[in-house]
Amino acid sequence: MVSLKDIANMCGVSVATVSKALNDQPDVGPETRDKIKNLADELGYFTNSAAKALKTNRTHNLGVLFVDEGHRGLTHEFFAALLNSFKEEAEQDGYDITFINNRNVGGKKITYLQHCLYRGVDGLLMACVDFYDDQVMEVVNSSLPVVTIDHVFNNRAAVMSDNVGGLETLISYAYSMGHRKIAFIYGEPTAVTENRKIGFHRACEKYGLTVPDGYLVESKYYDAEDCYAVTAKLLTLPERPTCILFPDDFSLTGGVRAIREAGLRIPDDISVMGYDGIITSQLMNPRITTLQQDTDRLGKEAAKKLIELIEKPKTALLDRILVPGKLLTGESVKNLV
Repeated sequence: MVSLKDIANMCGVSVATVSKALNDQPDVGPETRDKIKNLADELGYFTNSAAKALKTNRTHNLGVLFVDEGHRGLTHEFFAALLNSFKEEAEQDGYDITFINNRNVGGKKITYLQHCLYRGVDGLLMACVDFYDDQVMEVVNSSLPVVTIDHVFNNRAAVMSDNVGGLETLISYAYSMGHRKIAFIYGEPTAVTENRKIGFHRACEKYGLTVPDGYLVESKYYDAEDCYAVTAKLLTLPERPTCILFPDDFSLTGGVRAIREAGLRIPDDISVMGYDGIITSQLMNPRITTLQQDTDRLGKEAAKKLIELIEKPKTALLDRILVPGKLLTGESVKNLV
C-alpha cells in the first residue's frame, strides 16, 4: 500500500507537505500541489479513513434510519427512489451510507443512537420511521446532525413533500372534471396524513363541496388488501362517490380490484386518483391520474442539507425545505362536464 512517506520521497518533499497538498491547504504552491496529487492518483493512494477520522473528527459516513413496519424494505418504490437520490448526492460529496437499526451488535441489543455512535456516522437521515418512538427521540435530542423526511421537529431540519398542495391539486382537478362527490381514503395517522387531510378540506371548502358521512375513510399506506376492503365498503354507500382518492398508488391497486369485482368500470362508472406517481400507476389500464412526488429532489435536498449541517454547523439553518409535486393526468378520471 502506498504511504504518504512514499509519495514524499518520490516528490522530494516532506510528509507534511504531501499531507497539506492532498488536503488543499493554501501554504503549498500550485505546481507542487498538482505534482503531488497527480502522483498520488497514479499510485492509487487513498487516505486511511481511520486516521483521517481521528484528525478531522469526521468519518464521511452518513446514517440512514429506514424502519418499514410493512417489511417492504427497498421494494417500496417511493422510498427506494428517494434513498437512491440521497445516496447519489452524498457519494458525489465523498460520503458513504450506512443503514442504522437497533438490532444486536456483538450479541448485545443497541439503540438507534448507540448504533450511530458505533458506526461513527457524521449525521443521520430519518426517512421512514415512527417519529414518536423513544429511541428516535433520543437521537433527535442528541448532538448528532439530523435531517427528517416529511416530519418536523422544532430543533431539526426537515425536507417536506408538499402534501397539502398535492391534495389541493388533485381535488381541484377532479372538480374541474365535474366531480362533486369525492371520497378520500387516507393513510394511518402521521404528519403526512394530517397535511393531506388539511389539503383535502381546504380544497372542498374552496369549491363549496360537502363531504357526506362515510366519504373520509382511514386505511393503511401501501396495503392493497386493506384498501380493497375499505373500497368495497365505500361502494355500498347509498350515495356512491363518483371519484375516490387513494392514499398511494400501490394501495390503489387493491381499490381497483374491489371496483372491478363490483362490476364497475374505471372511469366510466367511477373515477379513481392515486398519490406518489410510481411507475406502476402509469403502466395500469387505464393510466392512473396521480400526484407524482419529486423523489429525486427530495433525496438530493436531504443529502445537501445534512452535509451542510455537518460541514458548516455554525451557519447551517435548521429550516424546512418544501418540495412540490406534479399532477400526472392519466385516464382514470371521467369528464362529467
